[in-house]
Amino acid sequence: MRSQTAIFSKLVRDFMRDRPPTVLSGATCVEAIRRMSGDHISSVLVTDANGRLLGILTEQDVTRRIAFQISPETLVDQVMTRRVLTIPAGEYLYHAIGRMRRYNLRHLPVLDEHRVVVGILDLYDALSAASAQMVQQIDLITHEETLEGLQKVKTAQVELAAELLDDGLPAPEIQALLTHINNDIYRRVTDMSIASLASEGWGKPPVDFSVIVMGSGGRGENFIGPDQDNGFIIADYPDEEHNRIDGYFMELASRLVTTLDIVGLPLCRGYCMAINPMWRKTLSQWFRQLEGWGRKRNRIALQLSDIFFDFQPVWGHHPDLARRLRSHVTTMLRADRAFLRAMYEETSDHNVGLGLFGGFVTEKENPYYRGQINLKHHALLPLIEAARLFGLREGVEQTGTLARIDALHDLGIFNATEREDLKNGFVQITNLLLAQQIADFRIGRKITYFVHPDSLSKRVKSNLADAMKAIDRVRDRVRAELMSNLA
Repeated sequence: MRSQTAIFSKLVRDFMRDRPPTVLSGATCVEAIRRMSGDHISSVLVTDANGRLLGILTEQDVTRRIAFQISPETLVDQVMTRRVLTIPAGEYLYHAIGRMRRYNLRHLPVLDEHRVVVGILDLYDALSAASAQMVQQIDLITHEETLEGLQKVKTAQVELAAELLDDGLPAPEIQALLTHINNDIYRRVTDMSIASLASEGWGKPPVDFSVIVMGSGGRGENFIGPDQDNGFIIADYPDEEHNRIDGYFMELASRLVTTLDIVGLPLCRGYCMAINPMWRKTLSQWFRQLEGWGRKRNRIALQLSDIFFDFQPVWGHHPDLARRLRSHVTTMLRADRAFLRAMYEETSDHNVGLGLFGGFVTEKENPYYRGQINLKHHALLPLIEAARLFGLREGVEQTGTLARIDALHDLGIFNATEREDLKNGFVQITNLLLAQQIADFRIGRKITYFVHPDSLSKRVKSNLADAMKAIDRVRDRVRAELMSNLA
């Protein structure tokens, strides 16, 4: 039933109670207790005049610290609990459930991006959205922030994906959830790495920065077991500070990628990670590198661009760094059609895997996969690349393939039929790939992108062929339009 899986798309803001009970800093204990008894509630939040959370007063605080021990006129600030666990309004609800169950919390204050209290989440309200089956999965994928805990999160992902696929959830939605879990691991490992540096005398990060993920992670399209594709955007700083500041971020990058590898996100074989100076730059350095790629347009520059252009931030207190870099990419490529044509030419051999008479093109060289279809290289990548090239040409800032297709339809680039055919094709292909990867994982076989056509029903093979034909048509459009515009 879809109702069992809906929990993973719900946000905290949709289940929180508005206007949580609060008192201002400086209120007396008797005022706070009257508020609690009058509203028949078990806790009251303490805020400043701007609504920012300062602490919480609970029934336990009343019985342990106030009753028969201090004057009722004592300020609430002196007895409240100051270290309060909170949750952002835009966070997924399942994260809140996991946190509340792990710390035995009945209520969780909800904050906006300015850390102003906007609501409170009740555990019973949150659990009303989750089936008993899914609560067990939630416990597994919201494990505590330890290496062992994060390893368990990675292990739980496969069974979670399998259950969601069995329940009929489309693969792109499962990919989005897998990506969200992986990106949350990035955030947690970044926090752990920063804390370990501080504990060893490195101090806090010397300037603002963002951690970005690229490739399928940036598109929100992770399958089972993706490797790392990450980088840093660092706020500009004086050149004379380079050794000190880059030394910090070099050490942070080393700890980040090493820990991610231990947790279950393997090192990138192409070295596309923040430990490589290519992917660890200040904002100005990123601008100059992009301009250099645009001038050179050689094979290496194009391959690096192909990895980079789908980036998204996964950690950073100041999203302006990533926004400015995305804006720079968008502006640069809308004005540089020659670079887009070079990008197409670099991937022009990524042909759709259909033969002259409509049959599937299967693997012939590798004996282990002989007779199988590589759906990533001969179906998925041609569609991803076509949507990316058209999206970059039109200034579309979304990075997900389905989001790009929708945006291109809204701009009049794709008509309704093209949009439907391409989106259905994407869902069809990702469903097949995810199901195959789950099956491979369960029997201990290497996870790849190969699917044997003999394992598919006649109807599925027909639908797959139709999807690949639609992708081939859009590839033809990309070729025709980019070449004619730049002739």
